Amino acid sequence: MGLREKNNDDKNNKDKNKKDKNNENIYREKNKKNNNEIMNKEKPGKRIKNKDSKNKEKRNKAKNKNSKVKFPSSIILIISILISILLGYILYQQENKINNESEMSYTELITKIEENNVEKVELTVDSTNATVKIKDDEKDKKVSLPDTSAFMELIQIKIQNGNSIELIQKENSIIIKTLKTLITFLPTLILISLIFYLVKMQGFGGKGKIFDAETQETITKFDDVAGLDEEKQEMIEIVNFLKKPEKFHEMGAKVPRGVLLCGNPGTGKTLIAKAIAGEADVPFISMSGSEFIEMFAGLGASRVRSLFEKARKIAPCIIFIDEIDAIGSRRTSSSGAETENNQTLNQLLVEMDGFDTEETIIVLAATNRPEMLDKALLRPGRFDRQITIALPDLNGREAILNIHAKGKKFSEDVNLRSIAEDTAGFTGAELANILNESAIIATIKEQQFITNQDIEDAVKKVTVGIEKTSRVVSDKDKKLTAFHEAGHAVVSSFLETQKDIKEVSIIPRGVAGGYTMYKTNEDKFYISKTEMEEKLIALLGGRVAEKLALNDISTGASNDIEVATAIAKDMVTKYGMSEKIGPVSIDLEKDPYQMQLFGDDFGDRIGEEVKFILDKAYRNAQTILVGNMDKLTNVAKVLLQKEVISASEFEQIMSFEG
Repeated sequence: MGLREKNNDDKNNKDKNKKDKNNENIYREKNKKNNNEIMNKEKPGKRIKNKDSKNKEKRNKAKNKNSKVKFPSSIILIISILISILLGYILYQQENKINNESEMSYTELITKIEENNVEKVELTVDSTNATVKIKDDEKDKKVSLPDTSAFMELIQIKIQNGNSIELIQKENSIIIKTLKTLITFLPTLILISLIFYLVKMQGFGGKGKIFDAETQETITKFDDVAGLDEEKQEMIEIVNFLKKPEKFHEMGAKVPRGVLLCGNPGTGKTLIAKAIAGEADVPFISMSGSEFIEMFAGLGASRVRSLFEKARKIAPCIIFIDEIDAIGSRRTSSSGAETENNQTLNQLLVEMDGFDTEETIIVLAATNRPEMLDKALLRPGRFDRQITIALPDLNGREAILNIHAKGKKFSEDVNLRSIAEDTAGFTGAELANILNESAIIATIKEQQFITNQDIEDAVKKVTVGIEKTSRVVSDKDKKLTAFHEAGHAVVSSFLETQKDIKEVSIIPRGVAGGYTMYKTNEDKFYISKTEMEEKLIALLGGRVAEKLALNDISTGASNDIEVATAIAKDMVTKYGMSEKIGPVSIDLEKDPYQMQLFGDDFGDRIGEEVKFILDKAYRNAQTILVGNMDKLTNVAKVLLQKEVISASEFEQIMSFEG
């Protein structure tokens, strides 16, 4: 359901606004001095339109300001490094240039000096190399001196003793001096550039691009969101405020500061936030909570301030903070990283409480764990509304499938309603993934259309994992898997809440060696104690079947036991379904000392009750299979032959006598 419809009153107002605009142009040509008076005498609708145009100009100026050409510090750093490498290479070439000279060892030079065969020695200041002219030799020799001062003393002594050696000392060329000076300062320049680059990256640079926040003119509309009808109606008020804030101000209504979206991953929190921005036609600034926290202390608070400064420049706009629990968790008295989180949260509280009443800035935030957020953040005046995004129901799933089915080629027998009925508990993201995977499967098979089988394979791929047909499984493991899965299926068929078997397979998928798939054709908002008890019986049916049929047990039931233990524990400590323990709720994460209220042995009593529930489920599964060993054996035999059993085939096996 979109917001594109307009009533007749809106059309009439639009015509009036056009006439007013024409009159305004005439007045401007006649007398420019009266322009402000004419604008003040215009209708409220006209003022809103002019204010909108001013806001657009304001946003464009902010964007143009942000889009100015800047010289990034990273480029300065790279250029500095390249210059240092180039200068070092040039200096190396100058120092080691041979100039067609032959090299001579230092020992040989000393010998020549003693023999009075050296005509001239040429030295360069601050250099260990010397150029030597030997008598009766046209080519100069180059010698590396180990100790320049000792060599100078030797030459002076020889000259005093009557040796005719011409000693010449030359200064370095201007190029060499310049290169050495630059190389001296280059490490400092590189260090400064590196520090500037790190600080810029962390958030102390120009405002607007400090955190790489993505400001975009979104095109997502409410028509692109399905399965959230009530939530969309709640958001329409936000859209109306962003479009016509004066209408609410005249009534005395204040700006809704923030809206908190809570829900499981994949339910559409980010999507509905983008749809609000798209419907209101305002910029959408999106950031993640983790982007506020970096390695430098105090940067989180600085980024929060810069984010809201940026929003004020392009207002009206929407700020969307995803996973806000990364910075909005409860404040503690700890030191270190916790102190940084506290400072960031404090700055966020100040900014959200310090809006000007005329500013049309709305903060949307999303989290999967609202219970972790600080109470000061959740109070009215900051996050005025908290909206829980629940899993879509049957009609919602069908609507979501219809949206994501656009552009895909389905065969005529594909019924999206039936897919929606078979995917209870799926999120919108999972439904989109299923249709996408089915399209990929159909493409790989080189089919012209997506079939029901492709969709079924996609559901299995998403929920269970990739089918591993190439894996080599021994006969012993295959037999064990067959009886294990047959145990789940046979036990479930005798349980009222677990009897809807969809498929049984011993083909490995994901981490599972086999699976028993149940039909999920009913939306459940509550789970009864009976259903949870029968779920435990079905889970332990695989382990019981291994023991009865093979007189042995394996690690294949590890996940079943893990899930069963978690359910039994929740029944006792979360849902109050134990008659001995009573209706109590234990959450040691919130209060580690909670069990001390009930006595020292309360933990032991909880453990005994959980053990009792699991043992009872195991005995019930054992009773069912002992009385139906023939059915267990038949199902296992068919699984060994066919590897996969459908719902209809399973019913035929179970109805077969003898």
